[in-house]
Amino acid sequence: MALFAIGAAGFFIRNNAVVLLLCIEIMLNAVNLIFASFARFLYGTEGQIFIFIIMMIAAAEAAVGLGIIIALYRSHKTLDMSLIKDLKG
Repeated sequence: MALFAIGAAGFFIRNNAVVLLLCIEIMLNAVNLIFASFARFLYGTEGQIFIFIIMMIAAAEAAVGLGIIIALYRSHKTLDMSLIKDLKG
């Protein structure tokens, strides 16, 4: 729970696009850890299946997120989200 709170706090406090993406990854890993602990205590495989699905979603999110960050940097020459006002091309 604390790991998720650290990721959420970092997401709301920081302005760098790469750090925001890393904070989202921290939150997803916190959810994975919770599912793993519940799967361990409940002796089920559903938690492990959810972990695998969340890892696939996190990998796709990281690939798309990094692509968007590269496009933002090329167009605005900055990664500071407070300086990027417009999102239109």
